[in-house]
Amino acid sequence: MHQFQIIFNPTSAAELARMPKDLQLQILGDFRGLPHEVARGELEHFGKLERGGKTLYRFRLGDYRVYFERHELGVVVHRILSRNTLKDFLFRSSLPAGEDEALQGNAKFWELIESAKTVETR
Repeated sequence: MHQFQIIFNPTSAAELARMPKDLQLQILGDFRGLPHEVARGELEHFGKLERGGKTLYRFRLGDYRVYFERHELGVVVHRILSRNTLKDFLFRSSLPAGEDEALQGNAKFWELIESAKTVETR
């Protein structure tokens, strides 16, 4: 197996950096099993969001949701969002469905994910 990398884009790295150090360590520690699961294609227990040929996976870590996609080197983490942020987002969007279904069909969520890419290219 080649070396597996967990790549944080600038937005997700900034989100992680704003958290207390003990929470950062907990989140990074919870990533330990991720390389083996992703490398073996064992992604069925992660939330899955698809749109326009793009697939994001959701990894729950306590009160946080980590949105990532597979990459040839490992995974790219796009966002690390608080559960409360997502509840607020769903409430403001008036979406009655479950978390993944609601986010998958919501253009504003995908804009939130894509906004990280515009930050990277600046």
